[in-house]
Amino acid sequence: MPFHIVLVEPEIPANTGNISRTCAATGAWLHLVKPLGFRIDDRELKRAGLDYWPAVKLEVHEHFGEVREKLSGARFFYTSTKGLVPYTEFRYRPGDVFVFGKETKGLPEELLRENMDCVIRIPMGTAVRSLNLSNAVAIVLYEALRQTGFPGLVLRGKGVDGTDADEDGADTGMGDNGPAGAAGRSLSGTAGTDAF
Repeated sequence: MPFHIVLVEPEIPANTGNISRTCAATGAWLHLVKPLGFRIDDRELKRAGLDYWPAVKLEVHEHFGEVREKLSGARFFYTSTKGLVPYTEFRYRPGDVFVFGKETKGLPEELLRENMDCVIRIPMGTAVRSLNLSNAVAIVLYEALRQTGFPGLVLRGKGVDGTDADEDGADTGMGDNGPAGAAGRSLSGTAGTDAF
């Protein structure tokens, strides 16, 4: 069951285009809630998504209530700088829904107040008000994917010599408990060092 990314009234086409590419790469659904700050056929939107648009599972909704109705059995998480709990503190499940607000204002405060037990935040310093929307989506989505074992995604690539990690006996970091922590692998792939 795929994750769902919901953008409520996104304003910047390049951000939505980048997010669409992330959704195509991960199999996540992308839901856009009107009004949009651009047209779906916007040149910047299409350029940011490159040639991956055919792989994007996209739905456009007239209002947020449509999303709630369509995904009524799913768990919703609302991402905001006003959140009290870091996004890493929750245990995600396939099919969860991650909601993000518009670039200039975030999610409506009323929506956040009604759902404070499911409002998550990405920790950051005080020099900026917020992260770029496409970066925030990628951070949260990939944490959910990591927690669920990256379902349907290719975990290992070919090395520079074209050899699979499993073929040359390298420690892949995968075991009964999932990926090894960063402290368990060095840059050379040797387990048990603190190279990171």
